[in-house]
Amino acid sequence: MNPVAFEIFGIGIRWYGILISLAMILGTILAIRETKRFGMDENIIIDFILVMIPSAIIGARIYYVVFNWSYYGGDIIKMLNVRGGGLAIHGGVIGGIIAGLIYTRYRKIGFWQLADIIAPSLILGQAIGRWGNFLNREAYGAPTDLPWGINVNGLRVHPTFLYESLWNFVVFIFLMKYRTKKKFQGELFYLYLILYSVGRFFIEGLRTDSLMLGPFRFAQVLSVFLILVFGFLLYRKHKSYK
Repeated sequence: MNPVAFEIFGIGIRWYGILISLAMILGTILAIRETKRFGMDENIIIDFILVMIPSAIIGARIYYVVFNWSYYGGDIIKMLNVRGGGLAIHGGVIGGIIAGLIYTRYRKIGFWQLADIIAPSLILGQAIGRWGNFLNREAYGAPTDLPWGINVNGLRVHPTFLYESLWNFVVFIFLMKYRTKKKFQGELFYLYLILYSVGRFFIEGLRTDSLMLGPFRFAQVLSVFLILVFGFLLYRKHKSYK
């Protein structure tokens, strides 16, 4: 499938960008709905999203460029060209968290309450956005003989984008069902980080384009770190709640 959906005045509009935009729109609608359920002014979440989205994109790009420095090598034009992909979700989450910490401090509202509102939107956006990788013919896995393998450059490979998209939808459904049962502020965000990291750890092991830290796949290292840290915090919080 052609990664370019259509052209406007000679400029190609890529499916990747369309899907990312769709993910942002649906995530925003969901977050606004959740804001009303929490009894918070919806303008707070709208203002935050206007800050968070560019921060997340910048964070995702910086993260990707840092781990591919041998390719970019200080070339500003290459660094700014995101039309063909090259956004790392972990960098996006880090950028969004930094924006959230600054925003909540400025508005004098609780960071963890805001994080809980945003958590379902984040994982939903990730589930949709992964299909952009499919259309860009990137983020695929190692060769496989499994019947659901996809053909990339004449080779049947694991559709890791699909694995992660399906896992993210499962996490999204769980968070939406659990959100009325949460016991403390921040619990949904804790669960988002833990559950996403569990799936990402295993799926990353199948990929052939991992960002590396020496001999290690950095996404796996970060996933283990997030699972251990937030798993421990979740245990402590539940213990104190009981």
